[in-house]
Amino acid sequence: MAGKRRQFGRVRKLPSGRYQARYVGPDGLLRPAPETFRTKKDADAWLADKQTELRRGDWRDPDAGKVPFGDYAAAWVKERPLAPRTAELYASLLRLHLAPTFADVAVADVTPAAVRTWRRARLDAGVGASTVAKAYALLRTIMGTAVQDELIRRNPCQIKNGGTVVTPERPTATIPEAFAIADKIQPRYKALVLLAAFCGLRWGELVALHRSDVDLDHGMIRVRGAVSELTSGKRVYKAPKSAAGKRVVAVPASLLPVLDAHMKIYAEGGAAGRVFVGAKKATPRRNHFNRLWHRACAAAGVEGLRFHDLRHTGNTLASRTNASTKELMTRLGHSTARAALIYQHANYDREREIADAVDGLILEAFKRGSGRKGHAGDTND
Repeated sequence: MAGKRRQFGRVRKLPSGRYQARYVGPDGLLRPAPETFRTKKDADAWLADKQTELRRGDWRDPDAGKVPFGDYAAAWVKERPLAPRTAELYASLLRLHLAPTFADVAVADVTPAAVRTWRRARLDAGVGASTVAKAYALLRTIMGTAVQDELIRRNPCQIKNGGTVVTPERPTATIPEAFAIADKIQPRYKALVLLAAFCGLRWGELVALHRSDVDLDHGMIRVRGAVSELTSGKRVYKAPKSAAGKRVVAVPASLLPVLDAHMKIYAEGGAAGRVFVGAKKATPRRNHFNRLWHRACAAAGVEGLRFHDLRHTGNTLASRTNASTKELMTRLGHSTARAALIYQHANYDREREIADAVDGLILEAFKRGSGRKGHAGDTND
């Protein structure tokens, strides 16, 4: 009796005695199994699996994942509208931490075991945990896109919390400490320090301010963007990274005389004039300011405080005014992309109430004549 005619694929016996399975893919190309089989039954089982994949729509081109990771990652970066600092970070992570291991490896050959081995090797080599976490997060994101592109079935990055960057708790400045530092720094930066401490503005947002952004009559500052400084020294003006970053912030009344004096003495003229400029009339550079900052902190007797910690000071003070989470995130421009649509509609009257409450804390601190060192909570930039 003649054998039943095969409906899908072909199996043939090789001179070696092993069996080869082949089938025609949906692209019309003949697709051999990646390996031969010891028995005809094993070859038939492989073909049955492929037929099931085709019926379910799960079939993947076995050649698609052969693209080298380095080429795929380069294309991945090029296709995305990344902010300059982000593009610079990704380029560095790829060049220094991912490419040496994975550049020439086919995307389909990046396995969970290979990822675990790479991560452990980076940590053992003394690379900082934060840097490794960022590199892992980038690898996971790129491989996630490879899944979407149907180059691979599953993301090989399966390490729990592997991309989590643990941020150590940072100190906050007390109200008297913030004013003491502001008094010790160069006068042209006094207002900058106080706005960072009591309005929660970021460095990049402060140096991006123009005269038209400052409304002294109503005590408000409009944040419309930020200056980003690359490692090359190039500075780029960018829009806020989320809708919540574009906001109006009320200034505590106690700071308005300082801000008014600054605008008259140091700010450039005209609506487009920059609010903060260096002695040579250029936008301040962070590395130069940091030297002034450290000297001012030393003169004020404040140790271990970074400029960015002032933002946490502003967050801590604002939280003591009984402001809601929504109101705090609006004031600080602090949100995730998902939360941006929720927090972008600020209530300006309530924003003024929060600023007035912060002002009350400032006045109360000076009446007491002393401050107590605090710590930031779980706030992030």
